[in-house]
Amino acid sequence: MPESHLILASGSPRRAQILAAAGIGFTVLVPSIDDADAPADGSDPGRYVMSLAWFKARQVLAETIARFGSGGPRWVLAADTMCVREGEVIGKPADCESADRMIRSFESRSHDVVTGVCLVDRASGARRIFADSATVSLGALDSEALARHLDTDAWRGKAGGYNYSDCVAAGWPLRCDGDPETVMGLPSRLVLPLLSKGRGA
Repeated sequence: MPESHLILASGSPRRAQILAAAGIGFTVLVPSIDDADAPADGSDPGRYVMSLAWFKARQVLAETIARFGSGGPRWVLAADTMCVREGEVIGKPADCESADRMIRSFESRSHDVVTGVCLVDRASGARRIFADSATVSLGALDSEALARHLDTDAWRGKAGGYNYSDCVAAGWPLRCDGDPETVMGLPSRLVLPLLSKGRGA
């Protein structure tokens, strides 16, 4: 693992996988914010997920003082993702039944996926906050494929109840107009240049 210059303020395995695949060393500190309790705003989803990403980063920034003092990794990276279907915000399913309803509501139509990102430079306090979106289309889904997905708890902790890359690999009739990594929760094409250039604002 490369030397860690980054704190990932997220417990998402997908975000961790994206960073690891890019060769970025990182330390995970999971914020205690429960975004399921935040009042969803379908009128401006970009601002909503950017706000949640900043709240998560700010909480982890406070925790870094106790853990690292003035040292430790330079960057704190947080993100938040949600789905929007015809103006309705779709967050993470609370249980298997709600995951089933969410996924079935996406069938034979398109929905948007919006990810907000906050990157903070601990050294200067500068921050960069932005959002990216993609459109996902799901065709008619085989009932057995959905049942297998639900039985394995693969819906748990995921906006919309699914992980794009896993479901594509499983043969779901999915199409993405935009960056699949945005759907997965972290568009590395936008984050990595900020890290490589050494600027956070």
